[in-house]
Amino acid sequence: MTMVKSKRLKTIPAGVFKAKCLGIMDEVQAKSQPVIITKHGKPVVKIVPVTEGHEDIFGFLRGKATIVGDIVSPVIPEDEWDILK
Repeated sequence: MTMVKSKRLKTIPAGVFKAKCLGIMDEVQAKSQPVIITKHGKPVVKIVPVTEGHEDIFGFLRGKATIVGDIVSPVIPEDEWDILK
C-alpha cells in the first residue's frame, strides 16, 4: 500500500484508496488515526474514525431545559405597544 506520512497524518492517492478502500477503512478504525485521500497530490478528503458515544450537534440540548409559562404571547399587553414607539 502506498502511504506517505504527512505531519502525523497518512496520505493516500485516490487510485490506491479506490483499489484498497475496505482495508484502509479497517486500518483507520483499528488504529484510530485519520487518513487523507489526495487527487493529483492535493488533499481532497479526510477519513476519520467514528468515536463511540459521540453526540451529534443537533438535539444535544434536548431534555436539558424546561419551558415555564407562555412563550407565544407578547411580553407586554397589546394596548401598551404605543408606549414603545
